[in-house]
Amino acid sequence: MALVDLQQTVDELDHSLESIEAVVDPDSKKKEIAALEEQVAAPDLWDDQENAQKVTSRLSALQAELERLGQLRSRLDDVRVLLEFAADGDDADSEAEAQAEIGRLRSDIDALEVRTLLSGKYDEREAVVTIRSEAGGVDAADFAEMLLRMYLRWAERHDYKVEMLDTSYAEEAGIKSATFILHAPYAYGTLSVEQGTHRLVRISPFDNQGRRQTSFTGIEVLPVVEEADHVDIPESDLRVDVFHSSGPGGQGVNTTDSAVRLTHLPTGIVVTCQDERSQIQNKAAAMRVLQAKLLEKARQEQEAEMNSLKSEGNSWGAQMRSYVLHPYQMVKDLRTNHEVGNTDAVFDGDIDDFIDAGIRWRRSTEDAS
Repeated sequence: MALVDLQQTVDELDHSLESIEAVVDPDSKKKEIAALEEQVAAPDLWDDQENAQKVTSRLSALQAELERLGQLRSRLDDVRVLLEFAADGDDADSEAEAQAEIGRLRSDIDALEVRTLLSGKYDEREAVVTIRSEAGGVDAADFAEMLLRMYLRWAERHDYKVEMLDTSYAEEAGIKSATFILHAPYAYGTLSVEQGTHRLVRISPFDNQGRRQTSFTGIEVLPVVEEADHVDIPESDLRVDVFHSSGPGGQGVNTTDSAVRLTHLPTGIVVTCQDERSQIQNKAAAMRVLQAKLLEKARQEQEAEMNSLKSEGNSWGAQMRSYVLHPYQMVKDLRTNHEVGNTDAVFDGDIDDFIDAGIRWRRSTEDAS
């Protein structure tokens, strides 16, 4: 590549990085980091371990994101210096070094650009991944185990922590199902494009006659649920009515207005408490009951939303990828048409290009709708 072409490529990469910086907004991230660092410094942080882990995890993710962005900007500046050396002194070594680094930068900037496309409601969450063997008998169970290894190797390549929750082994070979949590920033947004049905075509190692077999495995990806243990209820959302407590048969048991009825205006939930001796005690008890009801309502809504994500993912991913090992070797994504011929590399966890293509495809379909 000519020197002028290399300089033009660097300008294009610089423009791409500026676009990423505009989306990431480093200044707002720095403010959030400063606020999180104050929380981390608090002596009582670990009194609430769940919140502490959430705070430290978020802080670590933000710091890593800004560091990655800063390193890319620094590397891009260094490449410009190399190109200046090459132009001033006809330095072939500097030009060759710049060309190699430009190739690496293009790959790294493209990968970061894909991350900026993850802007869905749950995309930042960790992911719960379930792999289930479907049609195809023992071959499907074996295929499910192959895909489990593929995702575990992919996570290992990225130094992502995996927490296995359950593995159900098939009788002859492979697995019936497996579920794990991927502890990584944007794990759900990243892996959600893997959800759907995966198909394997090969000569079955379990068929005595050596016939070709087609088998299927389903992948389900859901965001990790973050359960709150407290519900804040603004006073403006409440109507408080007080009245005389009553006993069996309507008998009055208190001549003061100590009974309390709380109406949660946004949901219409009504809670009444009259068993305590004072209005203050009855209101406090009613608030506890109302919070419990709102927590349960939120849980039911969250469950319904998770179920909609399942069906949404399946509609995206029905027959989403084919792995062909016979009569030729190819892995092809049926949504994006991205394909590779090195099936061994794919099964060893080399699936970043498939994931990136899937994220871009999903964003394009969302923009078009």
